[in-house]
Amino acid sequence: MPQRAFSWTFMAIDLPPVTRALLFANIAIYLVQMLTGDTLIVHFALWPLGPSQFADVPGFEPWQVVTYGFLHGGFTHIAFNMLALWMFGGAIENLFGSRPFALYYFVCVIGAALTQLAVVHFFTGGFYPTLGASGGIFGLLLAYGMMYPHARIMLLFPPIPMPAWLFVTGYGAIELFLGVTGTQAGVAHFAHLGGMAVGFVLIEYWRGKLPLKPRRILMR
Repeated sequence: MPQRAFSWTFMAIDLPPVTRALLFANIAIYLVQMLTGDTLIVHFALWPLGPSQFADVPGFEPWQVVTYGFLHGGFTHIAFNMLALWMFGGAIENLFGSRPFALYYFVCVIGAALTQLAVVHFFTGGFYPTLGASGGIFGLLLAYGMMYPHARIMLLFPPIPMPAWLFVTGYGAIELFLGVTGTQAGVAHFAHLGGMAVGFVLIEYWRGKLPLKPRRILMR
């Protein structure tokens, strides 16, 4: 696989089709959220397993493991997720191809959802919705760090450039620390980690590095 990429992915104007469609879909659904209040969250956010604790909330439904990834909790939430999708999605889609990229993205979204469901059910408890594209976004971040480890990424705060592999490793470590210590309430850190973990497994499978081999090796 190539070990170099466009250092400034966000400068690309012509995004490939799946990345562009995901951007438009997330923004459009967020605008619908603004018009309809909590209606979409009640039915399409990811609710914990088990019976609902609220009369007006149906609770968990199978489709929520996908639909939660198109809902967001506010402007800052969707802005940062869409910025990351813009920065990394195009490079990964151009590398994987549109159909494998779409599969990869949604596998990460679903993997993040299943991780969150398990953590809430077995460890943290509570009855609250999970929403946001972050599971897929963290999967893309992981893919970028694996495919282009030496590409330079500029942090926003502080504005320090670093290689992609270091950024991804450090970000994952911070997410694990915050999730274990519970020092940042209201953020689904283990969902983020689940998206990264599932993405790693899928990439290694496509590379033929797992005991179960794909029909053909898709990447090196």
